[in-house]
Amino acid sequence: MTAVAAMSILSALSLSRRPLVAFMIVGTFWGSFAAQVPVLKAGIGADDALFGLILLGTSLGLVATMWMAPLFDRLLGAWAMPVAGCLFAAVALGPALAASPLLFFVAMVLAGYCSGILDVVMNARVSELEARHNRSLMNANHAMFSVAYAISAVMTGFAREAGWNPAQIFGVVAVAIVLMALPLKMAVEPVDHEARRANRFPWGLVVLCGAIVLVAFFVEATVEAWSALHIERTLGGRAAEGAFGPAVLGLTMAVGRFSGQALTERFSEHAIIVIGTAMASVGALIAAAAVSPLTAYVGFGAMGLGIAAVGPVGLAIVGRMVRPEHRTAAVARAAMIGFMGFVLAPSLMGFVSGAVGLRWAFAAVAAVALIAPLLAAYLRRRYSQSP
Repeated sequence: MTAVAAMSILSALSLSRRPLVAFMIVGTFWGSFAAQVPVLKAGIGADDALFGLILLGTSLGLVATMWMAPLFDRLLGAWAMPVAGCLFAAVALGPALAASPLLFFVAMVLAGYCSGILDVVMNARVSELEARHNRSLMNANHAMFSVAYAISAVMTGFAREAGWNPAQIFGVVAVAIVLMALPLKMAVEPVDHEARRANRFPWGLVVLCGAIVLVAFFVEATVEAWSALHIERTLGGRAAEGAFGPAVLGLTMAVGRFSGQALTERFSEHAIIVIGTAMASVGALIAAAAVSPLTAYVGFGAMGLGIAAVGPVGLAIVGRMVRPEHRTAAVARAAMIGFMGFVLAPSLMGFVSGAVGLRWAFAAVAAVALIAPLLAAYLRRRYSQSP
């Protein structure tokens, strides 16, 4: 990494120092969750298909945030991030305390809702900062999510090896979330509500960009939710080796997003989407054909490195191209469409795995990744302002 690129990344982190902590909150919870999937799944006695169906509970929470998050943001203003973070901490113990598939489903609904609220607010804050400073900041912030995700997954794996149960681990996670959330009060940009009502909401642009983000998050979520199980069950790895699967994803996505922060200032967003999804597709095929945990790590790493910048780029396009009065709502809607990838991936992976095995499920992800370049090409043709 050149000195210029490093300075660009450090500058982006400095400009967005408050929302990036919110990204780390979300990464901390989901990294720990991913590393505990095998024990959580066993704890409720669910097979692959049922567990995938239960994870659809997250979608109910996320769908609610699509409409509630902008209102939540407008009502709480500067306090939106700290309050959302504390709400997230309040439900962090849910997956550990659920003793049945139904209770686990409820826990995932609550986790999806609170995670989605915070996610929308923090992305909106970054979008406002991008407009204020006229530069890309999304990749640097999403990279901090990946850093926190990787660290949390590794530490959770070691905690499992040491004999910690899910309640103990999620208890520590909840305390960490509160400590990180409390200082996140941040002034927001005023919104011209008259202009917001007068100008038509850009649904076409939002849906297209949201679909690109959805594909990126779909690929990411397959590794988050199923990599540990793939390593431990398919390849016979230990708990720590299983936890290292999502950790590899987090680390490589952090590298990819930090690199993407610099690359977005030199290359077109379309090029980043095409190259990134191609690399992710190859990585998914490597993971599918893996004969050892090490080979699987290579595949997961390629998936993370490739897909890392695609989601943030999709959100950045929305924030840049819409009118200021629609920015928060547009980013929220695009993010919510994207978040459906986190919901659909675990569920569809569960169904495919239950039918033909995890190897074929990861092979299917390779095909899904290639949808994003097609959407990006259509976006560029449809909107003359698109890069």
